[in-house]
Amino acid sequence: MSDVGLVSIGAVSGNPDRRDRSADRTAGDAGSSGSGVEEALAAVIADRVREFRLRHGWTVGTLAEACGLSKGMLYKIENAQTSPSLATLARLSEALSVPVTAFFRGLSEEQDVILVKAGAGLDIQHRRSAQGHRYQTLGTMRAPHDSLEPMLVTLTSREADAFPLYQHAGTELIFMIAGKMEYCCGSARYLLEPGDALQFIGEVTHGPGELITLPIQFLAVKSVTPSS
Repeated sequence: MSDVGLVSIGAVSGNPDRRDRSADRTAGDAGSSGSGVEEALAAVIADRVREFRLRHGWTVGTLAEACGLSKGMLYKIENAQTSPSLATLARLSEALSVPVTAFFRGLSEEQDVILVKAGAGLDIQHRRSAQGHRYQTLGTMRAPHDSLEPMLVTLTSREADAFPLYQHAGTELIFMIAGKMEYCCGSARYLLEPGDALQFIGEVTHGPGELITLPIQFLAVKSVTPSS
């Protein structure tokens, strides 16, 4: 399911409308109110994108090809000349194999607490996810405390095809909030209702099976190896 030393997602995205507008502004617009925050955000994202690209040993051109962006756009992002939209960050996160929230690590070195107000989690788009399947990351502590990746999943429709199954390192906890579903874990299926909890090893293929009662909402917390 979906490393971010995101200081406080609520502080960045507490107002969805404002978040969307500021995410699409470029550094050239920084003369307006809030320019200090936008410049700091662009600088942090620039550092993180460059860091993750170099970790892969990629050139700007290689990353551009992997995520479907132009080299010109990536040069602007890595030089803090533009603040990428959440859609662009999602494409970069998939290409670089890091959570979207990883790009915000270091935004505020003084904050050690993440507060995510109701409905303010950052939406994550999975390549195989369908309409009516919503994934919201609830933030991750900055290194070396980034061992948990919490995600709020809301399912409001059924897919024609089977739900995609996932595998990842570490372990995972599923806590059912609303609805009713069968959850697949290896060859077994488990009936989950509100209040039920399921823990399993991430390497085992897993994911929702039959969606029995909609809407379904559950908290998925993945335990991973912290970044060095």
